[in-house]
Amino acid sequence: MNSFKALRKEELKQMSDNKKTKIIKKGDVIFKEGERLSGVFCVRNGISKLSKMSDNGRDQIVKLAQKGEVLGQRSVIASETANLSATALEDMEVCFIPKNHIEEPLQTNPVFTNAVLKHMAQDLKYADDIIVNMAQKTVRQRLAEVLMYLEDNFGLDGEGYLYLQLSRADIADVVGTATELLIRTLTKFKKESLVSTSGKRIKIEDKKALYNIVEGL
Repeated sequence: MNSFKALRKEELKQMSDNKKTKIIKKGDVIFKEGERLSGVFCVRNGISKLSKMSDNGRDQIVKLAQKGEVLGQRSVIASETANLSATALEDMEVCFIPKNHIEEPLQTNPVFTNAVLKHMAQDLKYADDIIVNMAQKTVRQRLAEVLMYLEDNFGLDGEGYLYLQLSRADIADVVGTATELLIRTLTKFKKESLVSTSGKRIKIEDKKALYNIVEGL
């Protein structure tokens, strides 16, 4: 959900007049955890990963953000440093909107304020779900879930492989495990004919079986 849809025409025009379009190259950091943001980033094209550094120094990917999403909103509104890092997974086009053009409608447009609060509540629920998942599901279950999530949210390429090609380390960071264990689990999936691979690319061969794994059947 994009809370900017709740803005009035004149507020949108003011934002549009003051936004800056930026091209972010694959692998580049949009902002870092701990950074103080002077505005928000709207994703016009491309996909980025939002990650948090854990106590043991490993990255945990908490979300993959694509077209239409707003990055940095919570940090800007709460006047706090960014609690996540955002990194481009492919070439991206984002527009940057300065902080004051977000704060003004928050003061004067209750519909926008309400939409922003709902968006934050959704993000909190999403974060809670991840914590519960990590505690209650095995790496095998979480990998099956992530592969289905990648297909459902980002689709397939022309040959039926997952469109979003993540490195094995990035998949491990989404699943919340060590890269070595992720690779071993993926190899087991291949042996069981649940998936096939070609280099970095992954193709789901048996979605029903993956669903059964997620459900613990």
